[in-house]
Amino acid sequence: MSGLGEKLPLIAILPFAGILLSISLFPLIAPRFWHSHYGKVSLFWALLSSGPLLYFFPEEALHKILHVLMAEYIPFILLLSALYVVSGNIYLQTNFSGTPLFNTAYLLTGTFLASLMGTTGASIVLIRPLLRANAWRKNKAYIIIFFIFLVSNIGGALTPLGDPPLFLGFLKGVPFFWTLNLLPSMLICVAFLLGLFYFIDTLNFKKEKKLFSEATKKRPFLLLGWYNIFLLTGIPLTILLSANFHLPRINLLGIERPLQEVLRDLIFVLLAGLSFYLTPQEVREKNEFTLFPIKEVALLFFGIFIAMIPAISILQAGEKGVLKPLIITLKDPDHYFWVTGILSAFLDNAPTYLTFLSTCLGGFYPGIPEKEAVVHLIQEHPKYLLAISEGAVFFGALTYIGNAPNFMVRSIAEEKGIPMPSFFGYLLKYSIPLLIPPFILLTLIFYRG
Repeated sequence: MSGLGEKLPLIAILPFAGILLSISLFPLIAPRFWHSHYGKVSLFWALLSSGPLLYFFPEEALHKILHVLMAEYIPFILLLSALYVVSGNIYLQTNFSGTPLFNTAYLLTGTFLASLMGTTGASIVLIRPLLRANAWRKNKAYIIIFFIFLVSNIGGALTPLGDPPLFLGFLKGVPFFWTLNLLPSMLICVAFLLGLFYFIDTLNFKKEKKLFSEATKKRPFLLLGWYNIFLLTGIPLTILLSANFHLPRINLLGIERPLQEVLRDLIFVLLAGLSFYLTPQEVREKNEFTLFPIKEVALLFFGIFIAMIPAISILQAGEKGVLKPLIITLKDPDHYFWVTGILSAFLDNAPTYLTFLSTCLGGFYPGIPEKEAVVHLIQEHPKYLLAISEGAVFFGALTYIGNAPNFMVRSIAEEKGIPMPSFFGYLLKYSIPLLIPPFILLTLIFYRG
């Protein structure tokens, strides 16, 4: 609802900045308080954001909040929960240990699986075996960070199933296999990051090689809960099928939702419940499965989704909102790449993608129906769509909240006792120095001129 965004001042985004600072600083300066009260902190920022909106714009704000909760937040949490529960009921034991060659090959495989399984599905399924293979390592936080870069983000670039922005583009008329055009840029990023990872991992492996002999003890191959693989496959299939069925819309608390989306969410619950019922408790115990990571994500992202409403609304208002000076400067593909990317790193990358796709279509083809305009854009100005798509997908790796699985992977790693960097530690020590150089390289190769 862009009307709300046209009325909001820039100060309305302060609660969103507040929750980001809380996620960043509290674990460092008050870890006990944060561990016990992170849900209350999240609720505080949600109320601080929604309270003034409801006071000044009661009808518009209430509709927007209900829409975000029912059409975005609840489906998001149900999808993550289904993937988390079903993957947690699969236990894979192999004789692999975390050598540099194995880790690099594993990350490469996971990167390409992400385009088939989705970044969220691939991340939640593949993170536990990687943690087990590297359990003997002392220094391993960087392994998880490269996993987030590659599997949780960049790997989702090749199909609409890979990442939510591309799926929304598919619904708007982008052909299913058009996203394969992102392959050259993806390969540059993957080659740069994997080469860097192999170098760093080799140096660390040499320092810890004395611990390696214990890790190489023979362990038999073991796959428990194998039937959950079929349930896991059912999750992306459900998403794909729901996009191709057009059932009547139903009204829930004044929010209209397509019936196929409601059924999709119910199937997620069914698949998770079936997985939990069919799988013996011992499998979850072997996986050290607990509900804490999904609980943490659900509570924190409740606050993030609500506090993000003013920022997303202002962005969607385009030239009619306070971001007009930014919107009117968008002229070239490199502008779209960086602006879409940076905003996707801190906001939800799906609506950010849609906002700048709409801005681009409106600039080139005003008054033309959206799906027809998309066809013209692909034929006449494909660099712009490439820039928007790559910005939304690749820059999701820049922060913990840039893409759904980032925070989940971090939470699972911390539950296993791996000290992960803070929000700003991740940003300043890892993502900016490691990701910005290949993104600059992409700009110079594909988007200049």
